[in-house]
This record gives sequence, C-alpha cells and structure tokens, in this order.
Amino acid sequence: MIEEALARLLRYAESEDYAGYDPYDTLNSPLPFHWLGKWGPVLAIQFQKRNPLNIRPLLGVRKGRNPKGVGLFLRAYSLLYQQSGDQEYLRKAEKLFTWLREHPSKGYSSYCWGYNFPWASPVKHLGAYEPSVVVTGFVAKGLHEYYHSSGDERVIEVMEGAVHFVLNQLPRYEDETGVCISYTPVMKDACYNASLLGAELLARYVNVLSSSEGSTAPRYAAPSSLDAGLRRTTRGDDLLALIESAVNFVVNRQQFDGRWNYSLDLDSGKERVQIDFHQGYVIESIEEIMRLTGIRKPEWEDAVRKGLTFYRNDQFFEDGRSKWRLPKEWPVEIHNQAQGIVTFSMFDKYRDFARVIPEYTIREMQDRRGYFYYQKFPWYTNRISYMRWSNAWMAVALSTVLNHHG
Repeated sequence: MIEEALARLLRYAESEDYAGYDPYDTLNSPLPFHWLGKWGPVLAIQFQKRNPLNIRPLLGVRKGRNPKGVGLFLRAYSLLYQQSGDQEYLRKAEKLFTWLREHPSKGYSSYCWGYNFPWASPVKHLGAYEPSVVVTGFVAKGLHEYYHSSGDERVIEVMEGAVHFVLNQLPRYEDETGVCISYTPVMKDACYNASLLGAELLARYVNVLSSSEGSTAPRYAAPSSLDAGLRRTTRGDDLLALIESAVNFVVNRQQFDGRWNYSLDLDSGKERVQIDFHQGYVIESIEEIMRLTGIRKPEWEDAVRKGLTFYRNDQFFEDGRSKWRLPKEWPVEIHNQAQGIVTFSMFDKYRDFARVIPEYTIREMQDRRGYFYYQKFPWYTNRISYMRWSNAWMAVALSTVLNHHG
C-alpha cells in the first residue's frame, strides 16, 4: 500500500517537474495588495490559504519550484536509494542537488535558501527567496541524506556555506538557559523549532565532515575552497557548545505535560501557543542532534520521552488521524499527518503507529492522480494540490517509513 502510494506520488511530482502552488504563495500575484496598507498582504495570504477554490490562475500566481520542497524531494529520493539500492533514485537525487547548488538565495555570500514567494505578517515582511533557517535547515537534511547515499564531496562545500549562514547571518538571543537562533536575518526572535533546525544543521555538518575524513573512496574530489578555520572549529568545542546551548534553551521551555509552545516574544516574555506538527519538529531535531553528535544528556532524553507521549496521546487518534491545533481537532492537515509519520518512525516504541498514520492518509487524502489533499473537514475536503506543503512532505514521510521498516 505504502510503496504503491509513494510511486504514484512521485510520478505526479515528476510530471510537474516538482513545481506547484503553495498555501502561502498569494503575493506572487501581480495584484498590488500592499495598496491596502500593512494588513492587505497579510489578509490576502490568510484568506487564500483557507480558500478551498484554487483561484491562483485568476490572480496571476504561477506554479514554481520551492527550494524547501526540492530539498524534501532530495531527502526522499536519498532515503529510497538507501533502502532499495536503485540507481534511478540516486540519479534523480543528484539532479535535485545540482538545482539547489545552483539556486541559493541571492545577495548572500553563503549557501542559504528561502521560499519562492514573498511573505507578510503583522510584524515583518520577507521578500521572495529571503533565506531562513527553516528552509535552509530542511534543505540541509536533504543534502545530508544525499551525501550518505552518494559520497558526493561537493555536498561539503554547500553545507559549509549553510553553516556560515547560521553562524554569521542569523541573530541570536541568549539568556541563562541557553541560546536561540533567529528565524531569518531580518530580526532577532525566538522560535523554538526554527532554532533547533539551525542547531541540527550544524550537527549534520560536523557529521558530514567526520564521514568525509573517514572515507577512502569519494565520488568527487574534495573542493579546494573549504575553510580550514571552520573545519578546525568543528573539530573543537565551539560548534558543539553552540549546538548544546540551543538544545538546552528549548528543553528548558518544555511544558509540564510534554508539549512545547511555538515561540517566545522577546519584548513581553510571553509564549505563542500553537500545538501542531511543530511538536514533531522539536522532537525530531533533539533526537537527531543526539544521534549526530553523540551528546545524550538525561534531561534531553527525558524531554524527548515526555514530548513523544504528549504527541502520541494528545495529538493523534487511534486510527492515525491527527488533530489540527490543540484544542481544535479539525481539519485533518496533511502536514500534521506527514510529520507524525516521520517522527514516530524514528522510535521503536512507535513504529507500528507510524504505519497506521499513512494507512489513514492514503485512504482518505490521496487523489487518484497521486497527489495529496491539503485539508479534510467533516463536511468537505480541500483538494488543492500543494507541491511543497503536501506532496513533498508526504514523499519524505512515506520514504522515511519504508526506510525504517525495510
């Protein structure tokens, strides 16, 4: 069932050349929403992401490749190659790696990536391709899996650039509990899952360097531009200390029942409450950082256990259906479904449930053409195909469960 569903999904994505619409792409329209003031772009995005009718062609919004979506497909193909040894998966992964290498965000001296659309909120506006630690972090996950699939030493140069971005372009907030890496270069903030993605990126780079140094037969010659000073830093304590501090910051903000809120307002000290797939992000990042660095603090492991218990018992039903944002149960959101599959697949205790979630999702949310629907309500289903948000995430989810379950 899972293999067939994934094959149909990948055929669909390949037929579209990995390009598509996104829930947040409204500002790619030529319409001047900013003429309505600060709230014009914000309201346009929020209306369109909730609109079950896809009027993007009428608004002049075109399908496009999203760097994060490409990074997710790169990760999926790499995992499938690791599981099957099929060279066709590796060939497709290499094409996506080449595209990412050739299409970083412009205006930065390092490798980094952003969404292919402008984005607006009441507090900030980001232009198209403005880089973020979230997009760059998820691309790095794909790069890392591709490196371990291919041995392509060019990955090191690209990941080194991403490390420079995290270390030199992103502001950091620090207090007595640790450090928090900001979401984007445009302002200092404290979003828990975003900071952990930055720390995980650093951990993956250390892991890649370690693997490269132990490799006896790389596919490609190591690039001559590698920064020896940065390499020395990763061999020492500085980078690991930053990773450790970032994990400590988030672990210290876990709630008594195991949940994490979304972010901390640095001015008021209040937290933004948003309990959804980001719970899975946080758990995954902490577990991956422990695996990649070998640092396993008891308080980190305890936080993961508590977080998993809450995630499973409070955010999912027995049939594999996820709740939307606590305490709201509806709609069933494809991103929640996908992240649940990814997170639970990582842990032996939850791997049986990690196969229950795709059974529900394939049955209820996959179109006969292969793509996955955005949201399912009790009375209707939003059937719009979103390449990054829905399809790339489900490609990662289904390839992850196959990789872990053989």
